[in-house]
Amino acid sequence: MNARPRKRSLTLRGHRTSVSLEDAFWEEFQRIALDRGLSVNELAAEVDEARGLESGLASAIRVYVLQTVARR
Repeated sequence: MNARPRKRSLTLRGHRTSVSLEDAFWEEFQRIALDRGLSVNELAAEVDEARGLESGLASAIRVYVLQTVARR
C-alpha cells in the first residue's frame, strides 16, 4: 500500500476532474460506494455537492471516509 497520494480520475456531472488520494482512502471510498450501491463517480458528486467552498474535493473525500468509518 502506498502512503503517497496518487492522482485518481473522476467524472462529476459530466466533467472530468482528478483528486490526489492515498491508496487507503481511495480503497475505502470505493468500498463505501459499493456498499451504498453507487459508482465512485456518483459518490464523489455527492461529496462534492456537500463540501462547500472551504475545502478541496480530496480533503472532503478523506473527511467523508473518516466519518463513515467512525460511524460503523
